[in-house]
Formats: sequence, C-alpha cells, structure tokens
Amino acid sequence: MKKKTQAIDSQALPPEVRPGQSVELLKQLHILTRDGKLNQDSRRKLKQVYHLFQFIEKLLLDLPTSDNGPTLADHGAGKSYLGFIIYDLFFKALGKGTIYGIETRSELVESSKALAERLHFERMRFLNVSVAESTQSAELPEQIDVVTALHACDTATDDAIAFGLQKKARYMVLVPCCQAELARALNQNKALNLQRTPLAELWRHPLHTREVGSQLTNVLRCLYLESQGYAVTVTELVGWEHSMKNELILAKYTGQKKRSAAERLQALLKEFGLEAMLKHRYPALDVSPV
Repeated sequence: MKKKTQAIDSQALPPEVRPGQSVELLKQLHILTRDGKLNQDSRRKLKQVYHLFQFIEKLLLDLPTSDNGPTLADHGAGKSYLGFIIYDLFFKALGKGTIYGIETRSELVESSKALAERLHFERMRFLNVSVAESTQSAELPEQIDVVTALHACDTATDDAIAFGLQKKARYMVLVPCCQAELARALNQNKALNLQRTPLAELWRHPLHTREVGSQLTNVLRCLYLESQGYAVTVTELVGWEHSMKNELILAKYTGQKKRSAAERLQALLKEFGLEAMLKHRYPALDVSPV
C-alpha cells in the first residue's frame, strides 16, 4: 500500500518538479503544499531559481576538477532557497563539493541547518555573519569557486563582490536589489550638481533619482569587476512580468585587468559628483587622477 501511495504522489506532482528532485525539500521550503501542489506565487519563485540554476550549473561544470569538489558561497541566503536547490540538483549527485550559506538572521541560519541535517545534505554549511564579516571568517576556505547573491539588498551586493575579490572567485553570479546608497549620495549633492552640469536633470525628480541611482550602481559594479580582471555579462534573469528585480550580472575571472574600466569608473564618479565613494566602495581600484 505504501509503494502504491508513493507512485500516486509521484504521478501527481507538478511538471515543474524535476526527476529525482527532493519533494520533501520543496515542501519544507513551502514551494510545494503538503499534498504536492504548486501555487502561482511559488511557480514564479521556482522559475526564477531554476533559471538562475541553469546559469550556475554551466559555471560549475566548467570548473577544473578537484578531489574536494567545487565550493559555492551564497550571500544574503535568507531561507537558502537557492543553495538548497543547487545542492539538490547538482552537488547531491556529484558526491563532493560544499555550499556555504551566509545570512545575518540567526533564526534563518538555524532553520537551514536543521533542514540540511534532516535531508542529509551533509556538505552544506550555514554562517550567521554579515557578508562583510564573512571575508574574515575562519569557517570559510581561502578560495571560493562561485559566489552568488540573489536579491542581495542595497550594498550587500557590493559586499558580495568584495568577498568574491578577496576569495579569488572564479565566477560571480549577482542579482542586485534595492540599490539605495548611490541614490542617497545623488540627493545630497543635487542642488550643487544642478548648477554644475545639465546631466543632473536625470535625477532632479525623486523617482528619477532612484532609477538613475539603481542603473548607475550596477554600471559602476560592472566596471569595478572588469578593472579587477573579470569578464562581465549583463542579462535578464527572467521576464519582467515575474520580477522587477531582474538584472543578472555574470562575472568570470580572466586575470586581464582593464585599465580603461578603472578610468571610466573614476570619470563617472567625478561626473556625478560621487568622488567620496571611491575609497570605501571601490578599495581595490588603482586610483589615478582623472
């Protein structure tokens, strides 16, 4: 009777659930209901994670083989949706490699630890530290192959980039969210910049300040990565109808630092009156007069 019930449950699963995927995991993450159903909100969330996994899987397969397997650090992990899905679909069958989930909310870290233990996901580690603090954590290896940050809010994406640079990450996969720091800086100097340059009209109105700040933040991030030896690709994560936080930044380490990227980054900061951000936000930059 038990086997028959399991067969019926398996046949009744939504088509989005992949063969061999842990149904228990999807239920614990509240993606599937107790009876194995998938609501519309969960379907959108699963589509985003699956789509991101497709990018990450290609990067993991491209890594040089090693005895210990690949390492992946997921920043601002939250409930670790992404980390658990990657482990379930890739690391579990591989039989080696480690995923590190980095999250500041202790209750989420503890619940993720408990779930990993319950599912026997032995090579998942969860750290209750900030992204910035993680760069100094003895619980992490000196080198990380892949750094991910899905919807890391405001400057958390910058912290993930700083972490990736320190850990000599081969790849970074970033989906930024709520870029507010630069918009605040633009607001502080708005009156002065309106007198100085007609470009300031781009952020004279509050709505435009937020939009320009968000766009400029990601442009500067890409230039910073290129200046540090990464080839950068920017694309959409999923269709805009699924999420407005939709920009996906993929960075691959090549070792070829672009001096022109560093110069353009500095020129943009000067043009927008943001020179004060140079030292604390882009510390690895080879600063030269512009």
